[in-house]
Amino acid sequence: MQQHIIFSDGPVRTVVMDSVSYVTGDNHGDIIISGSHGGTSSAGYAIDAAAGAVFFNDAGCGKNSAGIRGLDLLQQHSIIAAAVDHRTAEIASGADTYENGIISHVNSCAAQAGLRRGMRVRDAVELLRAYLTGAH
Repeated sequence: MQQHIIFSDGPVRTVVMDSVSYVTGDNHGDIIISGSHGGTSSAGYAIDAAAGAVFFNDAGCGKNSAGIRGLDLLQQHSIIAAAVDHRTAEIASGADTYENGIISHVNSCAAQAGLRRGMRVRDAVELLRAYLTGAH
């Protein structure tokens, strides 16, 4: 799945994709739900597009937390970022991340927006849709 828009009823779209590498400049400000790991290489795509928020898979975190290291990088660019527990969603499936993902890690921007560990991605998206449009 390249990009599947699940919400476009306001100024902030919610877009699901299996790989964050499918992000383009058209995703500026969007909520991106990806099946990619949350490493620094993945974070670069969201930074380049100036995404509003992005979800990743923690991929088991890995050595030196490589699977979530991108969350800190995204924080430096004021982008909301979270990763789901790899046991709750298939890696490389954005749809499964949205449907079944449970957040395991958030950056400070995400925490400020109200995201927290244990939250379902579906619920986090609803919260972010309001937060990013100023309807909070």
